[in-house]
Amino acid sequence: MPTKAKTKKTRAKAKKTLVIVESPAKAKTIEKYLGRNFHVIASKGHIRDLPKSQMGIDFEDDFKPKYISIRGKGETIKELKKEAKKAKEVYLASDPDREGEAIAWHVAHVLDLDETAKNRVTFNEVTKDAVKESFKNPRTIDMDTVDAQQARRVLDRIVGYSLSPILWAKVKKGLSAGRVQSVALKLVIDREKEIKNFKPEEYWTIDAEFSRGKEKFKATFYGVDGKKKDLPNNDAVKAVLAKIDKKSDFEIKNVVTRERRRQPAAPFTTSTMQQEANKRLGYRTRRTMSIAQQLYEGISLGKEGTVGLITYMRTDSKRTSPVAQAEASKFLHEKYGAEFAAKSQRHFKNQGDAQDAHEAIRPTSVYRTPESLKSVLTTEQYRLYKLIWSRFLASEMTPAVYDTIRADIVQNGVSFRTTGSKLKFAGFTKVYDNQQEKSVELPDLNEGDLVKMTKSDNKQHFTLPPARYTEASLVRALEENGVGRPSTYAPTIDTIQRRYYVKLEGRSIVPTELGEIVDSLIEKFFPDITDVDYTARLESELDGVEDGKKNWVKVVDEYYQPFKKELEKADSQIQKIQIKDEPAGFNCDICGAPMVIKMGRYGKFYACSRFPDCRNTKPIIKEIGVICPKCGKGQVVEKKSKRNRKFYGCSRYPECDFVSWDQPIGRNCPNDGHFLVQKKTKKGLVVLCPNGDYKEEPQSDEK
Repeated sequence: MPTKAKTKKTRAKAKKTLVIVESPAKAKTIEKYLGRNFHVIASKGHIRDLPKSQMGIDFEDDFKPKYISIRGKGETIKELKKEAKKAKEVYLASDPDREGEAIAWHVAHVLDLDETAKNRVTFNEVTKDAVKESFKNPRTIDMDTVDAQQARRVLDRIVGYSLSPILWAKVKKGLSAGRVQSVALKLVIDREKEIKNFKPEEYWTIDAEFSRGKEKFKATFYGVDGKKKDLPNNDAVKAVLAKIDKKSDFEIKNVVTRERRRQPAAPFTTSTMQQEANKRLGYRTRRTMSIAQQLYEGISLGKEGTVGLITYMRTDSKRTSPVAQAEASKFLHEKYGAEFAAKSQRHFKNQGDAQDAHEAIRPTSVYRTPESLKSVLTTEQYRLYKLIWSRFLASEMTPAVYDTIRADIVQNGVSFRTTGSKLKFAGFTKVYDNQQEKSVELPDLNEGDLVKMTKSDNKQHFTLPPARYTEASLVRALEENGVGRPSTYAPTIDTIQRRYYVKLEGRSIVPTELGEIVDSLIEKFFPDITDVDYTARLESELDGVEDGKKNWVKVVDEYYQPFKKELEKADSQIQKIQIKDEPAGFNCDICGAPMVIKMGRYGKFYACSRFPDCRNTKPIIKEIGVICPKCGKGQVVEKKSKRNRKFYGCSRYPECDFVSWDQPIGRNCPNDGHFLVQKKTKKGLVVLCPNGDYKEEPQSDEK
């Protein structure tokens, strides 16, 4: 019988099973779940890619990619080979999507693993049960999914490395273009054209207040003789008012009461999570995905160890596992009562082109409530987790029920209409209300009741142009048009901002002059690239490759052949575009030559006209017409932080260090003398005192 010392020595020499994941954060967690017979290390993302210095595609050999080891990954590859050599067996556990499948394939190639071996494991959540279960059902690398990723990578490389040199030669150095981001840029610019070409139309409304005894309620003009009527001008308003005798009674007619049920929204997909995080939390798309990645990979929960708090966050599926639904139902019965839990498990319909590879985004356990985790999460993690947790739980709850009433108030054929609603049963809104609907209560109105008009208010309005895209609405537009996939939304929007093709004004995305120049060139000479429908069809083709229905080489070739002809035409026909310098109106304080306004990679700036002999440059500073409230000497100017966020400071900086995130208006608070600022809200611009309770009514933008 062996001694204890010999047993320990035998264990130390026993070969372990190697598991390769993408993220170092996940590696420690998963190793803990799998136990001492496993060793888990990270590839830290991709280890092979196309070379940066050349196209890296063999057009004569079916678009064969020329993969090389990524610069800086030498030590990682060395470690992977070392650990694989001494391992009992190797499992590839990169993320459960196209990128993850491609990473597994590249790792298998570098380590010379058998590609037909069942060594690929995937899990939708980083929890002990999910990870252990995945190792019971390993599979081979899915080459259809790998080919879909290869096709996308090859197409993006062909477009990017073909267009960028043209932009360098014809416009200016440092520019580049891409396949999906060109469509995103076109959407933004097309919206800007709509806004510029928009012609406002006049219309009027008549709002009235009615009373029955002490009870008062409001109504809006509806129509004449039972038919809805528009009020295009003041003459139409006068014609309506001429029919009304304010001293006489109005009669209540056409009272309709009913019960309305509002259903909960589906749990989050990548797109809807990004949209809601932007609208509710003010998070940019890249920031949202970074926080979600942290929640997915795992958070240390003390004695429980590190646990993944949400399921995989790159998905366009609305499906939820029956196990998670059953847990949610149990939680709801315990926490809120049976009346709040859905009577049967819900099934939300996916969009037609959604890939149902994994679930919607949800908490790995609803019993880990946001409040119970608040002490171990950062503020950002807590806020996003609470949003995901609430949305999922609400999706498994009963509808909200409202009592609604609609009534017409009529005199001499003129009808006003009033509507009211009262929450009867909170249902899912007890946890998450995505519409923030408010109750509007009316007195009991019965047909034949008589009421009096106590006041009326005629207002002139003008139709408004469509709103500029925000990151949230641009993500929604990309998804609705079938452009890109869950993993591409954030990097696409980030790319067009980094290239200064668009800029942020508040939350609005605004095209720059540079973006408009690039878009006009690409649209004229490469119409397919900026065609939304064409790009959406290509995404469907890539889905077909993943499903094993399409050959990736054929898909790439069908795209490349017309693109090749467009390239030849563009190279010969595009004229050199001169972005002319504008006179700045003052001279260089170093050499005395006139200063000019130049277009740079990050916007316009002042530069000496004698460049490169004189390299004097200055940022363009926008004055807002307000004297600095701190020093009383300098002008308040608009500035940008390192993260491109607008703020206000004194032009005499660093002599005066005045700064404010909100725009000062040049007036002081009547209560404490502090300078007043203006904030933009949905109702208009609000003037308030940063120090206290003083606040002025919103200034309406309507004319």
